[in-house]
Amino acid sequence: MNVRSNSFKNEDYIPDKYTCDGSDISPELEWDQIPNVKSYAIIVEDPDAPGGTFIHWVIYNIKQNKLEENVKKIEKAGVGIQGVNDFGRVGYNGPCPPRSHQAHRYFFYVYALSSELPVKSGVTAEELKRMMEGYMIDKGFIMGKYKRKG
Repeated sequence: MNVRSNSFKNEDYIPDKYTCDGSDISPELEWDQIPNVKSYAIIVEDPDAPGGTFIHWVIYNIKQNKLEENVKKIEKAGVGIQGVNDFGRVGYNGPCPPRSHQAHRYFFYVYALSSELPVKSGVTAEELKRMMEGYMIDKGFIMGKYKRKG
């Protein structure tokens, strides 16, 4: 499954607008429509974080194959159910690596599922991965990089 964005190209730098140094809004994302899908889910991961993989976004029960930028940071955002990221917040929080670090990679994983998932409050990425077991039809990603200035 191909994942793409008008906000940034695969393996390119993510614009400040989508990071903690800008407006910190979610980027626009689009992916291939997969047959027999009942819902999609997205998990955004930074595998380069100092303490291990850091989760920036958890959203599931998405019904279409596109998200406009700036999804509201509320659990029931109208386009899906948002869980809790590793900042301890609901919704998207963008790249915010330590200033001294090299560029980090941010993987926007999109999962195509054969079912809608139960609506639960405060779902973490680990919980969502468990909930998706046995329902995954396909998976794809787009990766963007970010390095803070100064």
